[in-house]
Formats: sequence, C-alpha cells, structure tokens
Amino acid sequence: MTEVEPTMGDGPLVVVADRTLTTATDGRQLYSVVVPCYNEIDSIEATITTLVDVISADEAELIVVDDGSTDGTRELLDELVGSGKHGALRVICHGSNHGYGAAISTGVRRALSELIVIIDADGTYPCERIPDLVEVAKSADMVVGSRTEGKNPQPLLRRFTKSILRAHCSWLVGERIPDLNSGLRVFRKSIFDRFFKILPSGFSLTTTLTVAMMRNRYSVVFVPITYAERIGRSKIRPIRDTFGFIQLILRTGMYFAPLRVLFPLVTVLSLAFVV
Repeated sequence: MTEVEPTMGDGPLVVVADRTLTTATDGRQLYSVVVPCYNEIDSIEATITTLVDVISADEAELIVVDDGSTDGTRELLDELVGSGKHGALRVICHGSNHGYGAAISTGVRRALSELIVIIDADGTYPCERIPDLVEVAKSADMVVGSRTEGKNPQPLLRRFTKSILRAHCSWLVGERIPDLNSGLRVFRKSIFDRFFKILPSGFSLTTTLTVAMMRNRYSVVFVPITYAERIGRSKIRPIRDTFGFIQLILRTGMYFAPLRVLFPLVTVLSLAFVV
C-alpha cells in the first residue's frame, strides 16, 4: 500500500487500490464519481454494484473514499477491488476518521476528471439519476439533486432544523435554496478547488459549498430527485449535531454575508442607546 499526505486533519491516507481511468473514445464527457463512506458495511457493496451498472468505465471512474471505518468496510472494499468485477473502481482509505467533508475533498483532489459527481454510500440517493444530472451539468457550474420528490424519510425534528438552516442560507444568498446539503451533486473540480480552504471536514461541506457558489454567482441548478431511507445505522447524534447546527448558522452568516448579519444587530443596539 502507498501512503500519501492527508487532505484534511492528521494521519496518513492509505491507498488500497488505484486503477487508471479508461479514456473514452466516443467524445463523451468524462467524469469522476466520488463516494465517501464511514462504517457502511451494510450498504457499500450494493451501492458500488448499482453505480457500476449505471456508469460506464469508458466514460467515468468510481472513487470510494473510506474514512477510517472500523466495522469491516475497508476489508470488504479490499475484497471488491481484488475481485476485479467493478471496472474502474478506485479505493482510497484514510488512516483514521477525518470527517465526511474530508473524505469528499480527498476524492475530489485525487480525481482524474474535471467533472465531479458525489453521492453518499448509504443507499439514500438514486444512483440511476447520475447520467441525468451529468447532462444538466454541461450548462451549469453545479447541479444538485434536490430531495423534493416523494416522501421524505427523515425524522420530523431533523427536517424542521434543516428548514431553518435552509431559510437562513437562502436569505444569505438572496434566493431560494430548495435543498441545501444534498449528498448527490455534480460540479467542476476547478471551482471546488477555489473554495477548498474554507470547506469544512465535517458534514457541513455540502452546505458550505452551496452557499459559497451561490453567493459568488455561479450557476447552480436544482433537479428534483427521490430520497430513500438509509441502509444501516444513522450517524446523526442529536446533542452534538444541534450545537453544530447553531455553529453552522453563525459561521455561514459571518463568513459569507457579515454585513447582512451585523447590520440589523448594530441598528437595534444603536436604537437602544438612543432611547
């Protein structure tokens, strides 16, 4: 195995396998599919199998980034690569857990293509919609799979907190955001790299990327998709994630639109002193 420097955080990234992307000969646009995963032993094989059925090795590469799994996911990925049944599959392993955002960043930075697709490993997103989103991306800077079709399996409390964050970020960018943090999206690597230094290593990477691109007037298109119940155990922790939610609201506001956040506060304080 080959060790390389980590993209974010501490600890080595261990490359389990790195297969070269097949060059397309029919002129179609090449893209890289990045799948971040952490302890997804119950879903990762099914996700990879579905993706291999959907994408052609002649036009895309498939990169799975294991973020320090401890449940046997990494060993299973070794087996899948060794079997040779999954075409242009590449597997990159973090030596320890760095976070969802770090796993995405590692995959994007090591991808061979300019056009990037990201999709979660837990079976919640429709892999079969990837070609549709890639097609739309030919005329947009980013295409987001918006989870607005069908029934949403997420708990009511989680949907409520997300609606608050979505309203906050819509206010920051000055236009409505249908889905702020969808884990299925297509974007260009060169644009991602422009924001790399401000992208967090945790779950809020997708939120930050959405706000950053819309705030900087890149074209972002939202395409309705369905959203399924995840396979395996959720990694959401209510208390920890509630504090993270509050921090995210404050951070996005102060970073992307400090005047919009501070001006009302300063105005209220000024009036208080006048009165």
